[in-house]
Amino acid sequence: MKNQILMYLRKSTRGLLRLMKWLLLSVVAGLVIGSFSTLFAYCILQVTAFREQHPQIVYFLPLAGLLIVVLYKLFQYTNDKGTNLVLSTIHAKSQIPLRIAPLIMISTVITHLFGGSAGREGAALQLGGSIGNQLGRWFRLDEEDQHVMIMCGMSAAFSALFGTPVAAAIFSMEVVSVGVMYYAALVPCVFASLIASNFASNLGIRPENFHIMEIPLLTVPNGIKMIILALVCAVVSVLFCMLLHGLGDWFREHLPNPYQRIFLAGLAVVLLTWLVGTEDYLGAGIPIIQRAIAGKAVWYAFLAKMVFTALTLESGFKGGEIVPSFVVGATLGCLLGKIMGLSPSLCAAAGMIALFCGVTNCPVTSMLIAFELFGFAGVPYFLIAISISYLMSGYYGLYEDQSIIYSKYKAKYINKKAH
Repeated sequence: MKNQILMYLRKSTRGLLRLMKWLLLSVVAGLVIGSFSTLFAYCILQVTAFREQHPQIVYFLPLAGLLIVVLYKLFQYTNDKGTNLVLSTIHAKSQIPLRIAPLIMISTVITHLFGGSAGREGAALQLGGSIGNQLGRWFRLDEEDQHVMIMCGMSAAFSALFGTPVAAAIFSMEVVSVGVMYYAALVPCVFASLIASNFASNLGIRPENFHIMEIPLLTVPNGIKMIILALVCAVVSVLFCMLLHGLGDWFREHLPNPYQRIFLAGLAVVLLTWLVGTEDYLGAGIPIIQRAIAGKAVWYAFLAKMVFTALTLESGFKGGEIVPSFVVGATLGCLLGKIMGLSPSLCAAAGMIALFCGVTNCPVTSMLIAFELFGFAGVPYFLIAISISYLMSGYYGLYEDQSIIYSKYKAKYINKKAH
């Protein structure tokens, strides 16, 4: 008995020391990465406001693309894998250079200023992962702890930018390997996420607020309608991933010159903006989400956002895919809600979360985002939408370096890459 007590005390002491270490590191990561992410978010807000006041600036998008290519050449970083590089580093297959942080910040701000259709959270993941990796080196952490610091940085940046600290804490642990969660990173990710979120909030970076106008009782007919919505969202999530990867491959094969590729894609975005007669599909698209949650969305909005985003990101402009996926899901859900006679506002929220789950393969994060953005009243509908979208989206995903460790269909180890 005495030996057992002594052994427990020794283990508890080691555990306490590890806890103190990660609390210290997470505080540093939360403050440092929260600072950079807050600056990044402020810049995005300012350039977006400027573009909305001066819509003619979109005509300079092709030239802005050339500037981004020049910047990457000057920094001698031409093999950009985006968020895939962060996931690859956690899998110990590559390293994230620190120069990614200023590069991704500046190039994403340029993309948003001139009207590229891109989000900001994907850029934040690269920013946070790069700084987290460098912090791990400065603190002389071993390889496994450096990977934890990268996830810690991803959580901090995502949380500061989007204002969903709970979902951000889990997302970086869930997105790396589907079916396996890196719980060793739980403490640093949670504390870094909370600190970064509060830091950004105190400096005026507020989270998005969405209000679902009507949430009917969950009945059998309504449940069937939500199942149909989830199935459609799963299919569209697969099509979105195929469009992104397929267009990227086509660009690299037929337009190998990065200057030509980004210039022509910029011209295409400008032409499409003129054809559709609106600038709604430029930038991240938060106003479109707000209108969809209010029950207002044109029928082709989800298709337009998919095309605009694919042209922007796969040609070399910088940003993220997450908010555009929210836009696609929200507008698609609103459309389906009108067709099926189920609250378009609720269906927009459910579609937004279901499509996010389909493209990221992160059901836990999807549910937490639903809680933080929409509250708990629509939980039964969100559960249906997320679970079915996760199952029926197969092994497709935004990030080709994401590992599918366990099958979605059986309790079976498969260890394959998303596609």
